[in-house]
Amino acid sequence: MELTDPRWTRALPTKFVCAVATLGPLGTRLPAPGTWGSLAGLLCFTVFFRHARWEVVFAWSVLASLVAVAFCGDAARRLGREDPGEVILDEFVVMPLVFLGWRAGAGARWPEWVVLLAGFALFRFYDILKPLGISRLQRLPGGWGIVVDDAAAALAACATLHLGAWLWALR
Repeated sequence: MELTDPRWTRALPTKFVCAVATLGPLGTRLPAPGTWGSLAGLLCFTVFFRHARWEVVFAWSVLASLVAVAFCGDAARRLGREDPGEVILDEFVVMPLVFLGWRAGAGARWPEWVVLLAGFALFRFYDILKPLGISRLQRLPGGWGIVVDDAAAALAACATLHLGAWLWALR
């Protein structure tokens, strides 16, 4: 059985699967759950990965995304909806992708708090509006559609941060 096949989560109780996928009360009790999931992901990045090499951040994000595909897909199936708003594990696990290589790019030019705030805002922009074909990724089946569009939004935010830092250096 593959990690990304939600069958392995089917042995787990519904309450547990949904609690993981919603990050507990963050997804179920607060307004704008995607924003709270993104903030939790930003906090996780800041605490655990801020000084890590980009390869470590990327590897962790890919592994966590595969787990999120299973949990988010199974939670959506159990809740009877395609991409429930309260399922925010996807925002949480992809948030570190926004900051790949940030120390060499934007982090070298702007204060850390500016980069973190800009990265967060850019991610929410791309996640909510889903431009550049990101919206089409939601059509992927199950948990793939829930997680992959957020990963694309995170990578678009990362590219925008790096582009902004490069343009800033040219001035």
